[in-house]
Order: sequence, then structure tokens, then C-alpha cells
Amino acid sequence: MTLRRYILQPPCLVLIAGCLTQSLLAQTALTWNQVRARFEAANPTLRAGMINIDESRAAEITAYLRPNPGASFSLDQLQPFSVNPYQPLTGAFPLVSLNYLHERNHQRELRRDSAQAATAISESQQADLLRTLVFSLRAAFVQTLQAKSILALARENMDYFDRELVISRDRYKAGDIAQVDLNRLELQRVQYESDYQTALVNLRTAKIQLLQLLGDRTPVDQFDVTGPFEFSEQVQPLEELRALALDARPDLRAATQAVDKAKTDHRLAVANGSTDPTFSFDAGHNPPYTGYIGFGVSIPLRFFDRNQGEKLRTQLDITRAERARDAAQNQVFADVESAYTTLLSTVSLLKPYKDKYLQVARDVRDTIEFSYQHGQAALVDYLDAQRDYRATYVNYLNLVASYLTAAGQLNLAVGREVIQ
Repeated sequence: MTLRRYILQPPCLVLIAGCLTQSLLAQTALTWNQVRARFEAANPTLRAGMINIDESRAAEITAYLRPNPGASFSLDQLQPFSVNPYQPLTGAFPLVSLNYLHERNHQRELRRDSAQAATAISESQQADLLRTLVFSLRAAFVQTLQAKSILALARENMDYFDRELVISRDRYKAGDIAQVDLNRLELQRVQYESDYQTALVNLRTAKIQLLQLLGDRTPVDQFDVTGPFEFSEQVQPLEELRALALDARPDLRAATQAVDKAKTDHRLAVANGSTDPTFSFDAGHNPPYTGYIGFGVSIPLRFFDRNQGEKLRTQLDITRAERARDAAQNQVFADVESAYTTLLSTVSLLKPYKDKYLQVARDVRDTIEFSYQHGQAALVDYLDAQRDYRATYVNYLNLVASYLTAAGQLNLAVGREVIQ
């Protein structure tokens, strides 16, 4: 009883509730591969595209079906007005006939091949849709990482400045600095607080956009992503990237498959212009004679309609598909070279930041800070050094985000992830 009364005390309840809240709010940061897996599994546009592929496979079944045979039954020579005696079926003539159209020149196989080519094009178009959607997802993912990095920088700057404020207040109490200098420092903190709040809002906005792309209704506070927010100086050669793009780009593959389908459709149009015979069989009984059977062949005389229009149209379609394939190949080269140039330009801007500018900005800030604390530098120099440090690091983080975006653009151009 004593233990029970102790457990039910309000402070213990508050502690237990706090622990449960922390457990509920515990979050596991998702990596890029996990985010992409969720996106591919839940995105409605991709799922609709998969249904389109299933429909194409169903069309293959229809295309490969044989023509249905025909059957007919007739009863002729009835005598409903006969009298004395009334025998309407005495001279009845029953007849049963069957017929079947024989398709020549592999028409059924060509229809199947054309339908299979259409399915292959649908699969390539689905892969191209995934390629473009993943680029948008990657951009939102990078934007979230960028917002996290800027938020961490804003928090670090604000903590650093708060420590400086504590030192400045002590100096003011000791009579080392004037009231106006302390007030200016107090006012400068507003800028750091504003940077922090802006970064916080930008991070929540980026997470909301990423959740929207994922179709995920997880609360923003319980959702997080993680990944390397840095750049690499190593970039594959342009010729190697071009070769990879020619092999991997699904839109170029779809254009090439469209040429193959056009050639198959032309062969089918030629086959459809052939003369297809219809074989028939009939059996009947013609009183007063005995029963009989008969065979027949019906052949259309294709004097006028030899499917000339479809033959010409499909021949022209081959040329059109080849031109579209050439245009797609040129577009691949242009996309790869444009993305490659943008990536190299961003890397060339980032290298001096990494090698020199970041360290210089930090050294200048620390030097001016030391000088200011010892009365060897003016307040305006100290504030300028703080502002330059903050601006330099923000520019660096923005350039890293530009690099990752350019890397995503290069992945989009190549058709596969050549840069993680």
C-alpha cells in the first residue's frame, strides 16, 4: 500500500508521462535509400503507371488470340400449310455448317510481337517517370539536409554569441566597455535569433514538402532525414558519363523500342494485305435423298483493298520513330554535358571554401574577438568579423546544396545514380 501511494503521487505521474512522450516522439532519421523505397512503394503516380504496364500485358493476350470459328444451323423447306394430312416437316431440309478464317503470313505472331513491343515501351516510360520523380524527391531531400545544416549553424552562432555576451557583461561591470557598446551587442543578438527562427521555419517547410511527396502523414516533429551534406571533388569523365547515359536512359530506350515496334507494325500491315482463305464444312439431309456433306474455300479477291494505306502509314512511322530516336539521343548528350558543366562549376567554387575561406573566416573572427576582448579592436570590427563569418559559412552550405542538386541533375541526365 505504501508503494502504491508513492507511485501515484503527481510528480511520479508527470515523470512517467514525460518518459512516454519522449518515447512517442522518438524518431529514426531516414536515409536517402529508405526515403526512395518509401516513395516508390507509395507514390500513386508510380502505382498508376504499373497498372498501365499490366494493361499492356493483357493486350498481349488479346493480340495472340486465334480467330473464332463460325457455326450456323438452318431448317428449310417447311410446309406449314399442308393439309390432308398435316405434315409440315415432311420435306424439311436441315443444314449445319462450320467455317474458319485462316490467317496467313504469321499475322497472329506479328500482332503478339507488336503488343509485346508496346509493353516494353510502357515499361521504359515507367522507368523514365520514376527517373523524373526521383529527381524531384532528391531535390526535396537535399533541401531538407540544407535546412538542417543552416539551422545547426544558426544555433552554433547564437550559442557562440551568447557566450560573448556573458563576457561583455562582465567587462561592462568591470568598467572595461561602455554601456553603448554593450547595448549594440545586445541588439546584435536579434539578428542571430532571427537567423535561428528563419532556419527553423525553413526546416519545417522542407520536411512538409518531402512528406507531401512521400504521401506520408507523419507529424513533422516525428519525421527526420539524414545523409552526407558534403561534396566530392572526384567526378567521372564526361565520355564515360555519356556512355552510361546511352545505356541507362529509359526515354532513349523507349525511343529505340518505338523504332522496333514501328518495323513490326509495318510487317503486320504487309501481312494483313494478304489473301486469307476461309474454309467451310457443311452437312445436311435433303429428303427424299440421303444426307450429305460438303467442303468449301472462300477467297477474297483483293483487287482494290490491299491494305495500301496502312502499309504506307507504317512505313512512314518507321522514319518518324527513327527521327525521334535521334532527337532523344541528342537530348541525352545535351543533358549530360549541361549537368556535367554545372557540377564542375559548383565544385570549382566549393574547393577554395574548403581549402581556404572557411578557415580564414574562422581565424579572422577568433582574432578580432581576442583583440576586442583585450581592447585592441573596435566594436564595429568585431561585429563585421562575426557577420563575415556567418555569411561565409552560409554561402558554403548553399554551395554544397547547389552541388548536391547538380549531382541530382547529373543523375537525372545519366539515368542512374552516378553520384550518391
